[in-house]
Amino acid sequence: MPTSEAAAIAAELRTAMGKLTRRVTHEDRIPLGQVAVLGALDRNGAMTTSDLAADQRVRPQSMARAVGLLMEQGLITRRAHPTDGRKSLVELSDAGRTALEAERGRRVGWLAQAIEAELTDEERELLARSATLLERLATR
Repeated sequence: MPTSEAAAIAAELRTAMGKLTRRVTHEDRIPLGQVAVLGALDRNGAMTTSDLAADQRVRPQSMARAVGLLMEQGLITRRAHPTDGRKSLVELSDAGRTALEAERGRRVGWLAQAIEAELTDEERELLARSATLLERLATR
């Protein structure tokens, strides 16, 4: 059972992270679920729709719809699986990679401007150290 101090920190952090996430996603031009799929393909390379669904923790039917939308937009392509003829792999197209980079740039750009405008040098150093801690918590 967490201590009351840890629970209070967790509640404040969850609230702040939620607000920050909503503000950053306000910069998005591509829906969050689709950006997540493009990001997974960028990080992991070509994947089956089932593997993408497992990676994103969604139902295969939901992922199939997302993949269909991304294909219609020309952001991903489909090719035959090299070892299993029953499967196919989806991967980023050049347009998908460009769109993903633009999306990431908008998010990072807004956040970088906010950091520069709102935080002192000391606060920036603290935030940089905190990012490492948040990453550690996220991978637990």
